[in-house]
Amino acid sequence: MAQPVAQPPVTTHVIPAKLPLKDIAPWAVFIGVLMLILLYFVGAEQGATSVVNGADVHEWVHDARHLLGFPCH
Repeated sequence: MAQPVAQPPVTTHVIPAKLPLKDIAPWAVFIGVLMLILLYFVGAEQGATSVVNGADVHEWVHDARHLLGFPCH
């Protein structure tokens, strides 16, 4: 009966692909602006700084306000 011989593992070097900053920058700016708009609607869309009349936006994001620690009462 033949005995198996252990072979050393073959190691390959993985070189990650480089992603140029000019490809990431437009998406980073877009996501950043989107997050700032979301932060405004959750945190400040009420009272004197209100863009939308009425309390509709406030009611839609009411629970998110409390979850993120924004006072609203």
